Amino acid sequence: MSGGWNTIESDAGVFTYLVEELGVKDVQFEELISLDAKFLRQQSPVYGVIFLFRYPIGQEATDDPLDGSFDYNAAENMFFAAQTIQNACGTQALLSVLLNKEAELDIGAQLRDFKDFTAAFPPDLRGEALSNSELIRDVHNSFARSTPFIDETQRAATEDDDLYHFIAYSPINGVLYELDGLQPAPIAHGACSHDEFPDKVIPVLQRRIARYPATEIRFNLLAMVRDLRLRASEIGDEEWLERERAKRAAWQWENALRRHNFVGFASEVLKAVVRQKLGGGEAEYQRWVEEAMKKTQARRETAARKGGGEAEGDD
Repeated sequence: MSGGWNTIESDAGVFTYLVEELGVKDVQFEELISLDAKFLRQQSPVYGVIFLFRYPIGQEATDDPLDGSFDYNAAENMFFAAQTIQNACGTQALLSVLLNKEAELDIGAQLRDFKDFTAAFPPDLRGEALSNSELIRDVHNSFARSTPFIDETQRAATEDDDLYHFIAYSPINGVLYELDGLQPAPIAHGACSHDEFPDKVIPVLQRRIARYPATEIRFNLLAMVRDLRLRASEIGDEEWLERERAKRAAWQWENALRRHNFVGFASEVLKAVVRQKLGGGEAEYQRWVEEAMKKTQARRETAARKGGGEAEGDD
């Protein structure tokens, strides 16, 4: 935990049920496995995309963004908040889209009240208000993966660390904006209507990814779209509707698993196995250990013959 906010995964099921818990109606997230404007257009209406990338530690700050231009006046006519705390960037990115789509979406009474409360605030105070919102923080943390291990995110990051950051892209007031709480203002990428968004956001993402070495593949892109179950129902596609229902059921199961810490369970299983082996006496236990060592040696020899080194999982 860092300042009361835990890390959450970039996962369509996590984000879909997170916004639902916040009171948002008829919205879901879809993972995009390629930068394909045609596929993104097929998900229309697309309210925005959430992009996860490895944050370049140690990069020097510049007066201008590497792509696009800062629009310092935009925050007066849209919701933009500075990120003031670690681990909140995922939820902050999706709120940066949602709170600018009130005319198109039912964002719920609680988020509507939050937006109204912070409307006159500058970005830094909006960020503080978001970070101190018990509702938003509690819902965010309820989707964090349970872990019994010490969280090291409170220490200062170094250039050797792999840190990841969420930002949002969305068409707002006729402009394609990049919404990054670590930047001083929204970044404008030119005129853009909702219909043009799929075609215009893909080149921006491609240019951003091109800044990294060709070997860097650790990116994730989620599209915020209208609930696909509604679309399937409207056109009478029962097979599609059933697939979407099955997807939701799988997401709920995965989210339930995230809330549980299975280290204790695994420990008890191992203890039970050891007790069972010890029940046969010292000779039985020793034979069990020797058999395990022989199997490990056999895997190593097989891997060595194949030129692959030691088998995965060997000590």
